[in-house]
Formats: sequence, C-alpha cells, structure tokens
Amino acid sequence: MLFRQLEYFVAVARERHFARAAEACYVSQPALSAAIAKLERELNVTLINRGHNYEGLTPEGERLVVWAKRILAEQDAFKAEVAAVQSGITGTLRLGTEPTASTTLAIPVAAFCSAHPLAKVQVSSRLSTADLHRQLREYELDAAIAHFAPDDRESLQVVPLYEERYVVLVSADQLVSQTDTMTWADAAQLPLALLTPDMRNRQVIDSAFADIGVAVTPQVETDSVASLYAHVGAGEWASIVPHTWLRAMPVIGRTRAVRLVDPVVRAQVSVGIHSATPGSVAARAFVKAATGLSLAELFDQPLPTEHRVR
Repeated sequence: MLFRQLEYFVAVARERHFARAAEACYVSQPALSAAIAKLERELNVTLINRGHNYEGLTPEGERLVVWAKRILAEQDAFKAEVAAVQSGITGTLRLGTEPTASTTLAIPVAAFCSAHPLAKVQVSSRLSTADLHRQLREYELDAAIAHFAPDDRESLQVVPLYEERYVVLVSADQLVSQTDTMTWADAAQLPLALLTPDMRNRQVIDSAFADIGVAVTPQVETDSVASLYAHVGAGEWASIVPHTWLRAMPVIGRTRAVRLVDPVVRAQVSVGIHSATPGSVAARAFVKAATGLSLAELFDQPLPTEHRVR
C-alpha cells in the first residue's frame, strides 16, 4: 500500500467524481483508477461502487476513508515535524473560524506568524458550525477558533481563550433614551438583522431570547459579518453582536453599542485541534501562541472613548 493510493482514494471520496479527483491529484484518470484498483486488490475488498460513474463508497470504503485521512494527516505532520527541527515551522496552517471569532482572529494569527515567520495561514470563515467541527475531525483543518459545546468535543482537544458578552448595535435614532444598558426583552422590539441560524452566535442569541420567553424573527439574516455591519450602518436595523467585535469593527456615525442585561449572557470561545498525538506541529504551535496572549484580559480592557460601549 502506498501513500499515493490513499491520496487518490480520498480525492475520489471528496470529489465524488473520478475525473475531478484525477484533476485535483494532477494525474490522468486511468492512472488514478488503476492505483485505486490495485489498493482494492491488496486489501481484497471493493471500496467504491462503480457503474458508468462514481456511485458512492461501499461500507468498507466508508471505513477506510476515515483511516486514510488520518494516515495522510500523520504523514504530513511527520514531514512538518522534521522540517520544524531543521528550519522552524513552515507550510500552511489551515485555520477555521466562525463569523463571531473572525473579527478577533488577527490577534492570535499575528502572534503565530511573529513566532513562526516562515509559516503561512489559510483562513476559512464561512463554514457552518457543523462543517467547522467535521473538517477539524477529518483533518481538513488544523485548528479552529469557535464555540465548542460539550457534544462538539469528541476527538478534539479544546482550550478556552475568552468569553463573549453581548451588545446591541443600534442607531441613536432608534434609542428612546441615551441609556448605558438595554434588556433582551427591549432588544426584541427592535428591527433586527442577525446571522443565519446555522451560526453558533445566532444559536446563543436565540437561546437567550428563549430563556426569557421571547421568540424573535429578524427581518434580515446573513452569513456575512461585513453584510451585517452594513445593514446596521444603514440605520434601519439593529443587531446583537459580541463585545469583542468592537475592537476590530468599531461603531461609526450615529450607531451606538449598548450592553445587554437581564440576563448578562456569556459564551465561551475556544481553540480546538484534533486530539490525535503527536498531531500537527503547526496546530500545536498555534494553540501555544493563542493561549499565551491572555485574550480574556485584553477584551476586558476599556475601549478607546470613540469605540466605547455605552
């Protein structure tokens, strides 16, 4: 069995198409098919259901693709470990994040890149919560910064970074008074623009409203942080966002950020990597860089006056 055979097999499982898999692996389709057929003969099983086209994996194929991804990830980790001993961490760290954490991501990324100047970082920030955790478990991501519920932690090593609290972003024209705080019940009366329900940030917000017996139906839903801010900036909508966003994306114009109370909701943001050992040297280095920043203390510091939450 060769690593190349496993690479081709994983590519077919990912692309669900022989020609696309061959193109992704930079080989001809006959060469790819022959390598997978040889792998099947060596294992004495059929891995792929074939008709005129790809028709899915067999039960044996479904099991092997899990092992193949792990074997290939360990091979990459071994190569990276050797390279790190020789010249420091190189290659690309594949980092996933939820929209909530994407606004603060530059801080740990900067610390990682400063410590490892030969490394690169590739960020995926448009993934649903389910996809983020799946890709982390299946070695398609090296690390992720996200909300991790207890049920999300299987096969993962999760380290807390900081807690989010929540504020209302709202036009001053929509405020009855220049108050320092607003209740969740009052926020429910505003015309809201929120992230989509598959995002963990939105799930935290919906849960907070449910706890006080309120259901909200936002007029606008988006999977983009930039789009959310643009809608709030238009002055027609309000939104509920973590207080950490205000450092990277301060409020401007007549928009105000008002702390939400009754209740004060907190959500833990953590960094997660696969729990397999020794695992990715870049992932371990990123965890070290992120946890060495004391982000909880940083986000609790007062904002500059022009950015301050009222």
